Amino acid sequence: MRVTLKLATSLDGRIATGSGESKWITGEAARVEGHRLRAGHDAVMVGVETVLADDPELTVRLPRSDEIRQPLRVVLDSRLRTPATARLANPGTMILTAAEPRPVGTAEVERVEAPDGRPAPAPALEALARRGCASVLIEGGGQVAASFLGAGLVDRLEWFRAPILLGGDGRPCVAALALAKLADAPKFRRVSAEPVGDDLWERYDAIR
Repeated sequence: MRVTLKLATSLDGRIATGSGESKWITGEAARVEGHRLRAGHDAVMVGVETVLADDPELTVRLPRSDEIRQPLRVVLDSRLRTPATARLANPGTMILTAAEPRPVGTAEVERVEAPDGRPAPAPALEALARRGCASVLIEGGGQVAASFLGAGLVDRLEWFRAPILLGGDGRPCVAALALAKLADAPKFRRVSAEPVGDDLWERYDAIR
């Protein structure tokens, strides 16, 4: 499974202000590239906090989008907090949970291994593989990013940085990794950097 983590942040790696405002940190050109990234993956994944905060659609919205195969939309939702009224609570969405499965709108709900109370990254990917997915784009939030980075499962970073600073009270793009040593930090090699509108688009490949 090819795992890509997409980040859209301020220069200091924040995805929202302390109050939770996040639309829009990056500009329109970066958002268009984000939709192209979605179109290039079999699945798009977010955590339930992103669903509760933003109620995203996670669809590909580009010119001639009706001709584009939409990716499977995936929500990691430990306690099944996704509202039945959410825009993701419909066919084409798979909710992976640690709880006893129950209906959430018309979305598919599957229980996966969750040793710490959250759906574990590897079993989540196995569930996607059973659905025929070979690639997944992780779009948020910070806890999901940290869990996949901590498990060493992220192959590529697609990082869009806006030329703004949000400060230490802003919400980080990656939650705590509980690193004791620098040697344990996930390592990446930058493969490209280019402007996209007023933002900077950086690409990194994992160093195994």
